[in-house]
Amino acid sequence: MTDLLERLRSAVGDDHVLTEPTDVAAYVVDWTGTHRGRALAVVRPGSTTEVAEVVRACAETRTPLVPQGGNTGLVGGGVPDGSGTAVVLSLGRMRTVRDVDPVAGTLTVDAGVVLADVQAAAAAVDRLFPMSLGSEGSCTIGGNLATNAGGTAVLRYGMTRELVLGLEVVLPDGRVWDGLRGLRKDNTGYDLTQLFVGSEGTLGVITGAVLRIFPATPRHATAWVAVPSVAAAVSLLGIAQEHAGVHLSTFEIANRQALDLVLAHLPGAVDPLEAPSEWYVLVELAGSAADGGLDATLEALLADAVEAGRAMDAAIATGPGRRSALWSLREGISEVQKVEGATLKHDVTLPIADLAAWTDAMGPVLQEVLPGVRPVTYGHVGDGNLHYNLNAPIGRDDDLRAAAGDLTAAIHEAVAAAHGSISAEHGLGRTKAAAAAAYKSDVEVDLMRALKRALDPDGLMNPSVLLTAP
Repeated sequence: MTDLLERLRSAVGDDHVLTEPTDVAAYVVDWTGTHRGRALAVVRPGSTTEVAEVVRACAETRTPLVPQGGNTGLVGGGVPDGSGTAVVLSLGRMRTVRDVDPVAGTLTVDAGVVLADVQAAAAAVDRLFPMSLGSEGSCTIGGNLATNAGGTAVLRYGMTRELVLGLEVVLPDGRVWDGLRGLRKDNTGYDLTQLFVGSEGTLGVITGAVLRIFPATPRHATAWVAVPSVAAAVSLLGIAQEHAGVHLSTFEIANRQALDLVLAHLPGAVDPLEAPSEWYVLVELAGSAADGGLDATLEALLADAVEAGRAMDAAIATGPGRRSALWSLREGISEVQKVEGATLKHDVTLPIADLAAWTDAMGPVLQEVLPGVRPVTYGHVGDGNLHYNLNAPIGRDDDLRAAAGDLTAAIHEAVAAAHGSISAEHGLGRTKAAAAAAYKSDVEVDLMRALKRALDPDGLMNPSVLLTAP
């Protein structure tokens, strides 16, 4: 492999081909610490041309390639396996905002631009890029596109695939497809842009994107609401939609276990309500500078919810600081779980009408598998997505690890029975590739394998991610 390494150094420069274990270490373990691999090298190109040269070199030497963005994934999709034969292709140096067009509503960026910087580039021209994730300070737009990430604004603006108009992609043979067209209408054939969104680096390397940006929403009305049940939260969603219409931008749910972890481990976190509740909803309305009635709308919908028994109490943000404090209760959940101890993460989607029944039934099933297991449930009611995570019984991390397979199987079976999905917005990665194939029809799996063979016949692009070997 000496010749390959020399070729890679020639393509991107000596300083950007990492082979020393200490330099490579951060690139071969995922955010959860669950997936740890080995790499032949980590290569950090600075342009699409350099990406193409790296991909071409790997293709000609039949070297597996693992594209990587901010490495914030939760399912092992951006790290290599343990063989040490793969090249990790880190796009972290590709951070150029290429163009901003506020009139057309487009923003063109390199794939390595951090999500928070995409948001800032839109804000600089008084526009909004609405995707918002807990990892937005470190995840990259290329990774968001590759996994079809969701976030807290999906209810109003949709998943990542609804926020992209065009892509630039380096194909597995090193050719570059330039699809950076900001057209809203193009009926000239297959939608190749959408083919690569959500493909997790298995069909090519996304190097650039034309994104949609929207009018800014500087006005917000935000509340942390105590609700008696998931069923009540779903009913509250209907009330909020009736009152707020398109201004309803966020509708998040969290159980008391999740809030307790945040209060215990997040510095400065304070319970905004006096009496505890089993469930909470974070609801936010957003609008332009001209939308001055959001506070009144929020108060009216909450009053109707209390009268209908769908809400018990609410804390309404009275300023930016208070709004930030309420948001921290929701956004801190994932991080504090790691502090609490062993955790088992699940990212599922269910029909909204079935959320309550599914959640009510799931708890007793899991207690049979592992008595004392602590469900930490939160997510996006508006699109049916729950992060149904499990913390170990107190002081029994090893018990959770031992029961992980049975717990996961129980959750997946229940999701399949409800006609849901075992991956809502995190992708399949290595963690869920086999499970996803088991729950898909043979026709669906065959179609996916046919696409993979057509674009990557040698199976070198992110092998064992998203699709298992046939």
